[in-house]
Amino acid sequence: MTVDECFAPWPPAYREIYDALVDFLSTLGDVHADAVTVGVFLKRERKLAEVRPKARCLSLNLELPRRIDHPRISRTMRISADRTANIVKLTRLEDVDDDVRAWLAEAYDAAA
Repeated sequence: MTVDECFAPWPPAYREIYDALVDFLSTLGDVHADAVTVGVFLKRERKLAEVRPKARCLSLNLELPRRIDHPRISRTMRISADRTANIVKLTRLEDVDDDVRAWLAEAYDAAA
């Protein structure tokens, strides 16, 4: 599956949000996008985030060595001894703000 195929059935805003996330990550270094049926896995040396289109939002799952305690985090899940998934719901391009970029940068560093 390609990224285009992944986002084809969803609102165009979802692709714009995804592109903003990847554009920011590309300023940090190399990022590999692995499109699958449920979304796109973003990887460095290991997975740093998942971007999943949902009915009401684009779900950004940030894989970090810690839990983020912030009102924008809708859910957290411990996925291994040293990894926690922190989920942010994005609905518009403006949601990719300084907080989200800082968390992405942290996830990028943690995926090395």
